[in-house]
Amino acid sequence: QVQLVESGGGLVQAGGSLRLSCAASGRTFSVYAVGWFRQAPGNEREFVSAISWNGNSPYYADSVKGRFTISRDNAKNTVYLQMNSLKPEDTAVYYCARFKFRYSTDYYEGSVADWGQGTQVTVSS
Repeated sequence: QVQLVESGGGLVQAGGSLRLSCAASGRTFSVYAVGWFRQAPGNEREFVSAISWNGNSPYYADSVKGRFTISRDNAKNTVYLQMNSLKPEDTAVYYCARFKFRYSTDYYEGSVADWGQGTQVTVSS
């Protein structure tokens, strides 16, 4: 099992930027795909972005494509989510996730092996 700890959430005005980090424990972090989901109040948790084990294949939900960038540093066991041009509808709790495989073109909740505790992102209008 891999333990995941998110940081970097907060309050930002629309149009602003935030960078989320997710630090992982365990030696198996680098061999799995990792990513981010989010859950807004009253909504189901939704996929945001994911990246393959070697960092070569990022994948994004249409709602964040062109605004968010995912990256990972396997030497530091950390995955990042750079969020630019934030909108009020990006307000949610953001969860880091470790997937059960190295790479996929279909990332969904059922394919997650480990979750972080979540970090709140609030975008004011």
